[in-house]
Amino acid sequence: MAEDTRPVLMDYLSRHYDLLKRQLGRALRNTDLAEDALHDTWLRVHDQGRSESKNESKAESKNERAQDPIRRPGGYLVRMAFNIALDIQRRQSRNLPFDEIDALMELADTAPGPDRTAEARSQLDAVVRLLERMPARRREVVVLVHMEGLTQPEAARRLGVSLRTVEYELKHAHGYLSARMGDDK
Repeated sequence: MAEDTRPVLMDYLSRHYDLLKRQLGRALRNTDLAEDALHDTWLRVHDQGRSESKNESKAESKNERAQDPIRRPGGYLVRMAFNIALDIQRRQSRNLPFDEIDALMELADTAPGPDRTAEARSQLDAVVRLLERMPARRREVVVLVHMEGLTQPEAARRLGVSLRTVEYELKHAHGYLSARMGDDK
């Protein structure tokens, strides 16, 4: 940006800020984004003058641009701000919106904690000890129905016993486990 262009753009931006903000807000359909983009535009124009005065090695390209001054500073600034707004939107599209982050933070962790895991292991050990004390056929019926997921008729066929026998063994196993679970922890 030529040295004589920067003051013109800075002056135009400060005098016509509200007009530029409205134009950009209509184009973007977002006044907050328009305001952010114009602010970044002001910073960019302001900083370009400083960085170019430090880099005098760009004298040739500077002279070429100085011969072609900005004829419509308003259009130039709106285009610059619009491009900055697009960059802002691209950066924001890579991130989750704040309301989605809040929703994710409020999700309950359904995994059991160490205390619940230890309690479950202790209960499982108690059930295994109680199963070992049962008669063999009763233990097999419980394992087939509750561990392997067989239906009662399927368990009866596999064991070669009647359905009535499977029902009898399950009833007695459930009664035994219910009565003993509090005693054998």
